[in-house]
Amino acid sequence: MADYKAPLRDMRFVLNEVFEVSKLWAELPALAEVVDAETASAILEEAGKVTAGSIAPLNRSGDEEGCSWDNGAVKTPAGFPEAYQTYAEGGWVGVGGSPEFGGMGMPKVIGAQVEEMVNSANLSFGLYPMLTAGACLSILNHASEELKAQYLPNMYAGVWAGSMCLTEPHAGTDLGIIRTKAEPQADGSYKISGTKIFITGGEHDLTENIIHLVLAKLPDAPAGPKGISLFIVPKVMVNADGSLGENNSLGCGSIEHKMGIKASATCVMNFDGATGYLVGEVNKGLNAMFTMMNYERLGVGIQGLALGERSYQSAIEYARERIQSRAPTGPVAKDKAADPIIVHPDVRRMLLTMKALNEGGRAFSSYVAMQLDTAKYSEDKATAQRADELVALLTPVAKAFLTDMALETTVHGQQIFGGHGFIREWGQEQLVRDCRITQIYEGTNGIQSLDLMGRKIVGSGGSFYKHLADEIKGFVASADANLAEFTKPLAAAVQNLDELTAWVLDRAKSNPNEIGAASVEYLHVFGYTAYAYMWALMARAAIGKEGQDEFYASKLGTARFYFARLLPRIHSLSASVKAGSESLYLLDAAQF
Repeated sequence: MADYKAPLRDMRFVLNEVFEVSKLWAELPALAEVVDAETASAILEEAGKVTAGSIAPLNRSGDEEGCSWDNGAVKTPAGFPEAYQTYAEGGWVGVGGSPEFGGMGMPKVIGAQVEEMVNSANLSFGLYPMLTAGACLSILNHASEELKAQYLPNMYAGVWAGSMCLTEPHAGTDLGIIRTKAEPQADGSYKISGTKIFITGGEHDLTENIIHLVLAKLPDAPAGPKGISLFIVPKVMVNADGSLGENNSLGCGSIEHKMGIKASATCVMNFDGATGYLVGEVNKGLNAMFTMMNYERLGVGIQGLALGERSYQSAIEYARERIQSRAPTGPVAKDKAADPIIVHPDVRRMLLTMKALNEGGRAFSSYVAMQLDTAKYSEDKATAQRADELVALLTPVAKAFLTDMALETTVHGQQIFGGHGFIREWGQEQLVRDCRITQIYEGTNGIQSLDLMGRKIVGSGGSFYKHLADEIKGFVASADANLAEFTKPLAAAVQNLDELTAWVLDRAKSNPNEIGAASVEYLHVFGYTAYAYMWALMARAAIGKEGQDEFYASKLGTARFYFARLLPRIHSLSASVKAGSESLYLLDAAQF
């Protein structure tokens, strides 16, 4: 497998030339104080070095060794504790954290690039700081000042880790039926009892303490999701002076044996009257959790992008070196027994599909991250609200579409290797296995599609969607004539999405099954259309420069491939949506 190299040139292109993020930061005083183009460039450069040098070399060995469990203790693979210490000492765990508590305070659009790099280098490794950052976000936004001061500095510093304890054996997506209990104590704390499963980083040897965020219900809590509260439950109790005390009454009952991400500890966590502290208000736990959900779900989408990028880097190197057969038009490498496989049309189809989906995904994930930054930091209420509604609309697309495309991309990378792609030593099969979970956790992609269709489209009466549609139409209307080859098909794609959205809104009024029946295909139509917008923006930034630099010529060639070969997928998907829900209900359960 090729050594990982951070795609810094492409990241800078997206940030500086496509979106001109410095202008956004200048308009947001809170960000203008902490970041500029020079600072951002230095951060990305250093992140590229640490991920490629310290973390990427552990990817295959970590997969081979995996995590091990012994009497409640979890050991990560060789090299992980040392690499984590290096990563933590660089401040990377707290790259997006509040400066008040020791974080770097970087905008999400910078954090998104760092996330891509660490996950391309080693997804299993990247999950540990990701879960810590998610826990920190909920604590920062909902915990008391005392709890923030007690926990956040060490979590941002990577001295302590974090986990999110939501799922139970009988309660996955439907958190309203969780059974974990929280008993109030006289001193204001709570005793937490119950079992949580699929807990990423619930136990490990990377840090001296793990701060669990646990969803639980008080004895008098109302039924359903309105009765859920959120608690900080430390693995090791923290004394008033910040030192560590006794172990809390909790433990790891086992770890899962998984298809992929084997170096990430996926734990069964048992809480046996463990001491916990309320985060936010009683029965408002889901509100606190959803604070981090938009960030985490975008983060999972970026994981998919990251794996696709790593697969592409290996595939393109292999395709240039592996010789098999001759080009259809005649010998290219006349001094060799055969031509490199990159001359063959089908190999080029796969490579260009990978490239187009990766680069489109990078632009799209950065666009969503910019909306998160605008929603968080804008001082103009209307601007912040529009960005917040765009985030709500685009988050399920970012999570589901990026990861669905990532599986296609990693499989293409494996296919380019032929038989070698099926062999462990080449690394491509690991990327396929690791990618598969990204379509499942943080809400399966089917659930994301329902969220988009049911809550964000139908639930808003189409108003959230109108923000994006109007923006794209404005771009098309103002574009120069030299962009017509991109804006004309983009305009047609948006019109198709307009019509499809109106069709589903109308059908859902009389048949609620239409929402679920349309949701997955609709999300994919939405995703391909959003990527078309991204590619048109990238084409605008590159056109006219192709004679100066091969980078821009490559960008325009990939844009043309996307519009010619990938965007047309929307037509068959749209036909599937308009076929309606009837065919899904022709069989009784016994007939399947």
